[in-house]
Amino acid sequence: MNEVLKNARRIVVKVGSSLVTNEGKGVDAEAIGTWCRQMAALAADGREVIMVSSGAIAEGMKRLGWATRPKELHELQAAAAVGQMGLAQMYETKLREHGMGSAQVLLTHADLADRERYLNARSTLLTLLSHKVVPVINENDTVVTDEIKFGDNDTLGALVANLVEADALVILTDQKGLYSADPRKDPNARFIDVCTAGDPALEQMAGGAGSGVGTGGMITKVIAARRAAGSGASTVIAWGREPDVLVRLTQGEPIGSLFMAATAKLTARKQWMADHLQLRGTVVIDDGAVVKLRDEGKSLLPIGMVEVIGDFHRGDVIAVRSLRGEHVARGLANYASGEARLIARKPSSEIGAVLGFTNEPEMIHRDNLVLA
Repeated sequence: MNEVLKNARRIVVKVGSSLVTNEGKGVDAEAIGTWCRQMAALAADGREVIMVSSGAIAEGMKRLGWATRPKELHELQAAAAVGQMGLAQMYETKLREHGMGSAQVLLTHADLADRERYLNARSTLLTLLSHKVVPVINENDTVVTDEIKFGDNDTLGALVANLVEADALVILTDQKGLYSADPRKDPNARFIDVCTAGDPALEQMAGGAGSGVGTGGMITKVIAARRAAGSGASTVIAWGREPDVLVRLTQGEPIGSLFMAATAKLTARKQWMADHLQLRGTVVIDDGAVVKLRDEGKSLLPIGMVEVIGDFHRGDVIAVRSLRGEHVARGLANYASGEARLIARKPSSEIGAVLGFTNEPEMIHRDNLVLA
């Protein structure tokens, strides 16, 4: 644990409803202020932080005067809409106190399943981070039912970690971490300080929801750790009210349960790109572009493309071939085939003039490209 979090430069932090709302009493200004102060400290240390925060429904229930969580879907969605206002306002206020900007981002699982929306979300989050702004993400409960019916934002935290290629996911909860059994029932329960994410035995250890406010539990956190490990991110599950928990973790202090990713981040992403995505088209590039990709690790720019083959959309996976037909790479296209034909052989500075808009300066960004 000392090295994993100490070396992490991009970190996704997820906090649960019971912590954010002090067990459903409403948005906890002191707790959020504490996490925001720590995120500012991490940013000052050169790290990038994304917050995934639950709590909208619980805050909405308080504002609407509801003592118990409703069962009707439309009431839950109404509570989320009302509560999200207070949640976003609190993060904005507390981050500003420490000189940090904030941005509200509402996502659904569908946003991350659709290739074009995936790229849009990724580009937006990375742009926010480049401007030293902390994205505060929640699931868009007003229009989706996943979080309300089945799970928790633990899953969303893992998906965001995959999306931005985070080094680590920190899940702050109302429990110290994972035990081999429920410590409230089994005096012989053993605390799991370090383990390998994805180990089937871990899911057997995890129980049900730990509070009446959130909808998740240790099982959703263990599964989230397994998901995050798929892109090479390790996960820590820790008590959210541990003093300076985020700062101490990044200083190498062993707090909570560490779920180690078995695969390195770069290897995991390349494996995902190579094995699980179907090719939708091809771009042929000149010899200079081949050198840029292979020898210099650069992105593929439109000026290096000499031919576009096939019909594909933004976000589709396409092949990159040399003039001699050699397979050079594959990656996620930032432009559809029709747009690619218009900007081929043109410098990136002319994309806006040709298309009337600019998605990205690259046809394929190096982070979304795998060499053959």
